[in-house]
Parts: sequence; C-alpha cells; structure tokens
Amino acid sequence: MLPKKYFNTFSFNLGLILFFILHLLIFPAKSSSKAISYQTYPQPNSIIHVITIPHGSNYEIVPTATSELTTLKKFILQSNAIAGINGGFFDPKNQETTSYILQQGKVLADPRNNIRLIENLKVQPYLGKILNRSEFRSYRCGKDINYDIALHSDPIPLGCQLQNALGAGPKILPLETSVQEGFVAYKDGKVVRNAIGTTSRNARSAIAITKNQDILLVMVAQRSHKDSGMSLSELANFLSSLGVVRAMNLDGGSSSAISYQGQIIYGRLDRDGNDVKRSLKSVLLVTKKHNKFDLSNQGQL
Repeated sequence: MLPKKYFNTFSFNLGLILFFILHLLIFPAKSSSKAISYQTYPQPNSIIHVITIPHGSNYEIVPTATSELTTLKKFILQSNAIAGINGGFFDPKNQETTSYILQQGKVLADPRNNIRLIENLKVQPYLGKILNRSEFRSYRCGKDINYDIALHSDPIPLGCQLQNALGAGPKILPLETSVQEGFVAYKDGKVVRNAIGTTSRNARSAIAITKNQDILLVMVAQRSHKDSGMSLSELANFLSSLGVVRAMNLDGGSSSAISYQGQIIYGRLDRDGNDVKRSLKSVLLVTKKHNKFDLSNQGQL
C-alpha cells in the first residue's frame, strides 16, 4: 500500500492530467497553421494539382504581365514567388492581351489596345461580352485584403479600393457564365461558338475561393494527349467537393502550368506524351505580403 503522501501526489497529478484532457475536449486547440499547402488528386482522366493559400496567411496573390511572352519559370524567378499559375488570355500571334490586368492600381494590360481583337469581324457580335468578362480581384478594405471574382464592370464594394485584378473567365462557380461572357453562343438552339471547348476534356487552370476564404490555385493536367483532362462542368463539380463557392477559369490548354517551391508542372501533353511548355502573357503569383518585387523589367525577361 502506498504511503499517504505518495497517494496524494499521485491523485493530484492524475487529476491535473484529467483536467487538461477534459479542457482539450471542451475547448479544442485552434490550428495556428497558415502555411501554404500543395496536393495532387489523381482522377481517371487527369491529375489535379491544388495549391491552397489559407485565409489570414502571410501571403498574397498578385497578378503580373509582360510585354513579351515568357515562361512561368521566369516569372517565378523574377518575383521570388513561392507559387504561381498561368493567368489571362492572349493572342499568340501578336502577343497582345485579351484580358484586363491591373496591379497596385496600375493597368498592365488592356484588351481594348489589341487591334487584332477589336477589329476582328468574327468576334464583333460578342465583343461587348469579351470586354466584360470575369476577373479575380483583390480589394484593400481598411487594413484587410479581400478577394473576389466579379465581372469587369461590377462596382467596387463601398469602403474598399481595387488593388489588383486579372481577367480570364468564364466564372464556373457558383454558376457557369460561358454564354454571358461570350465564350459560347447559340443560334436556333445550336452551338455556333465555343471559343475554349467548355464541354471537352482538356488541361485546365482555375482560381477559386472556398467558404472559409482560402484561395486555391488549381491546374488540371492531362494523362494522355487524347480525351484527357476535364470539361468546365467536371472541374466545377470537383471544386465544389473541396468547399469552393466561387471559381473562375483561367487560360487553359497549352497555357496550363502551375508552380510550387520552384517546381513547374505543365498541363498539356503533345502526341508523343511530352509536356507542352508555352510562354505566357500573364500569371498569378503567390508572394509574401509587402514583397516589393520589381516589375519594371518584366518585358525584358
């Protein structure tokens, strides 16, 4: 039999342990992790790469563009970004943008200056919609930075300033807006325009916002050259399963590429199964907040 003093000490320690266990059960510790994470999700016809930037982390998502097309790798090296993804649409023939890009209040790219777009007779019926597509925005609202997906013409929230914006589209969550944004058109019930093959499987890129305000960079990589990747509706369904409430399609196909911690993953495969490495006009970069990287030489990369 234990002496009384040892018994009392044992009882006290046991009681203390039980108290802490009970405290943790009633008041579970909140996760303080705000680290960026990277995951892959193998699918029958694709491999989905997802980078998560938690709400309240020490990172921000910043768009940038270059006067001459360049690779995602060079964008990353120039900015010292931890992650990045390809951005808006462009014309590979004249290297001009077809998407709006705004950074720190400065216009980096304006599709209205793209003569091949503005004077293209085939797109004239849809030009108003093309110039008012969805864009991923960041607002400065007091001390906070808030992200949203909105049409180019949508008003800025009261008390906020629009800092950054990268246009692409269409919006795919909560609803797909391919027709509203001029990607798809019908005549007499038949499809007469489908600019990005919304219903076909292909390499895809997207930016998404979850119900917890986390930001996801998403890239769908092909498993083979033919009938591989995802349609926009398949991508929307997958994103919904991750808790996404708002999402926007980015330039896809041969442009699809994502980067994390120096590694570049490409989305499109050629007929021989090799990665298609396309130069880009714009990207979204994940950098530490207040990282004043120099964008003045982007066109000289």
